[in-house]
Amino acid sequence: MRPLEGIKILDLTRLLPGPYGTMLLGDLGAEVIKVEEPERGDYARWNPPQINGVGSRHLLLNRNKKSLTLNLKVPEGKAVLRRMVEQGADVLIEQFRPGVMERLGVGYRDLEKINPRIIYCSLTGYGQDGPYRDLAGHDLNYIGIAGVLGLTGQKGGSPVIPGIQIADLIGGGLYAVIGILSALMARQKTGRGQYVDISMLDGVVSLLPDSAALYFAEGKAPRAGERRLGGGLPQYQVYQTQDGKYLAVGALEEKFWANLCRLIGKPEWDEKIPREGDPRCEEIQKELARIFQTKTRKEWLGLLMNEDTCVSAVQSLDEVFEDPHVRSR
Repeated sequence: MRPLEGIKILDLTRLLPGPYGTMLLGDLGAEVIKVEEPERGDYARWNPPQINGVGSRHLLLNRNKKSLTLNLKVPEGKAVLRRMVEQGADVLIEQFRPGVMERLGVGYRDLEKINPRIIYCSLTGYGQDGPYRDLAGHDLNYIGIAGVLGLTGQKGGSPVIPGIQIADLIGGGLYAVIGILSALMARQKTGRGQYVDISMLDGVVSLLPDSAALYFAEGKAPRAGERRLGGGLPQYQVYQTQDGKYLAVGALEEKFWANLCRLIGKPEWDEKIPREGDPRCEEIQKELARIFQTKTRKEWLGLLMNEDTCVSAVQSLDEVFEDPHVRSR
C-alpha cells in the first residue's frame, strides 16, 4: 500500500510547476483528478514534441492522473467543483494569479464552508501578498529576482540560464508537495484543513543557505565564479577533456584532493589545498585545464572515478538514461 492511497486531490494547475507536484503525490498513491478548462485544456497538451498528437511533457507529468473538463466561468461548472469538494476531496491545488479563484466564487473561504477538512494550495510566482503578487512571471524571472542568476556563470561573465526550471520544479512543485503533506499531517491532529500559500520566489530564496550565510556573516554579496561552490576553487570546477567532453571535479576535501594530485602527477599540490582567495587558484586551475586536455573523458574516468577523487562525467541526457546506475535505481 502506498502512503497516500485514499487521498483525493483536485488538480487545477497546468504546464510545469503544479503538474510536477501532483505527479509526485500521485506516485505516492493519491487519486489525482486533473481539472482542465474546455477546448484548450492544459497548454502542455499541445506543446511540441508530441507523441500521437499529445505533448510529451504533458504525458509524462500527468501519467498517473484522471482527467475532467470543467468550465469554472459558468454556474454549472462551479457547482460540479463544489460538489466534488463537498463529497470528500482532501486537497485542491490551483495555479491561477491571486484573486482569480475568489472572483469565481471557489476560493478557500468559499470551499472550507462546505468541507472544513479541505486543504487548499495556491501555487503562484510571488505569493498571495507583497508588492509583486500580481506580476506575471516565468522561472527565469523568479530565479533572477531570487539572486540565483547572479550567482551563476564564470567570474566576470554574464549570468548563465540553468538547464532546468529551478523555481518551477523545486520552488513551486516540490515545495507545494511539502506544504500539502504537512497540512495532511496537521489535519490528522486537528481534524481541519488549511490554506497553503506557495510562492516560487520564496522557494528559490530558501535554496540559498550557503550564499546567504556568507552574506550575513561578511556583509558582502557573493558574485558569480568567486566562492568555493560557485567556481572559485580549482578543485571544484568543470574541465574539458581531449575529446571535447567534460569532467566534474569536486575534490573539496583534503583526502580527495590528495588522491587527485597523486593520480595526475602533481603530488606537490597536496602540501596545501587551495582555499578561497588563495593566489595559487588561478594558476592551478589553468594547469588542471591543460592536464585534463591530455586524455579523453573515458580515459580520465578509468583513472580517477573509482579512486576517491570525486571526479565524474558531465553527461548528456542520452548518456544519463543509459547510465547503469540510473537504470538500476
